[in-house]
Amino acid sequence: MDFGLVLQTDPPASAVVGLMRRAERNGFRYGWTFDSAVLWQEPFVIYSRILEHTDHLIVGPMVTNPGTRTWEVTASTFATLNEMYGNRTVCGIGRGDSAMRVAGRKPNTLARLGEAIGVIRDLAEGREAEVGGQRLRLPWVRDGRLPVWMAAYGPKALEMAGQKADGFILQLADPFLTEWMVKAVRTAASDAGRDPASITICVAAPAYIGDNLTHARDQCRWFGGMVGNHVADLVARYGEHSGLVPEALTAYIKQRQGYDYSHHGRAGNPDTAFVPDEIVDRFCLLGPAEAHIEKLKALRALGVDQFAVYDMHDAREATIDAYGAEVIPALAS
Repeated sequence: MDFGLVLQTDPPASAVVGLMRRAERNGFRYGWTFDSAVLWQEPFVIYSRILEHTDHLIVGPMVTNPGTRTWEVTASTFATLNEMYGNRTVCGIGRGDSAMRVAGRKPNTLARLGEAIGVIRDLAEGREAEVGGQRLRLPWVRDGRLPVWMAAYGPKALEMAGQKADGFILQLADPFLTEWMVKAVRTAASDAGRDPASITICVAAPAYIGDNLTHARDQCRWFGGMVGNHVADLVARYGEHSGLVPEALTAYIKQRQGYDYSHHGRAGNPDTAFVPDEIVDRFCLLGPAEAHIEKLKALRALGVDQFAVYDMHDAREATIDAYGAEVIPALAS
């Protein structure tokens, strides 16, 4: 199993670079960041510094979207980083939650997302693609490679991930829901004539090591609120009891009463008080290192290839070090 570290690009950028360097020293292979231009600093600028100051770390957004940048700009940015640092990027992409809504726009449609996946990958790898009716190619790309991983929850999005993406990003660590969603992605891949095993499965969630579960839950409760934004979209689209989305995912948002993105992804977010302890325990990894290892082994058995640690709490360095000393060695491939 691979491991990734997920950060917000809060200033100073040097602190983000430092944490990514620490993660690489501790055995993490991927460095991810949020991508929301209003709420945080521009990640692609910071990726260049991370790549310069690490040796092997693969970097990318968790996640970008096809609406805040034109597709040829996104592809060119990835291709430039790859030319400079040797194909060490990955494009995590989704419909866009905070990045679009903070700017007063709705998330992108699935159709637009599906088209963007192919175009961005083709352009970044040097192939011709159509953008807005115009055939384009980046003539300077040589031997470029850009895996595109899609974030998804709902049935149509899971189907698209299986049909089009190189990887699937699931932002929660509940084994029951992971099994259900991984099966949906792999079934869609098989139905599309693809090798289901070729799709990388990445689970991303907060991890907090320690014996004080009350404190750990309070530090990670924000995550249930972030996931709740996507769940609310699914309920609005499919209905609460449609059978298309497991009630194990949708039931907890009944008490949700709005969301202020100024607190997005932060410990102590006041808009996430509705999230019960049960959801925090299910969606996150809490407790001593042994509990993390046990849950990660269960996820690995379900086909998960990477666990990406959301490190947005008051023990960032301690979590990175504890994973490096105890968790990552126990899950080494």
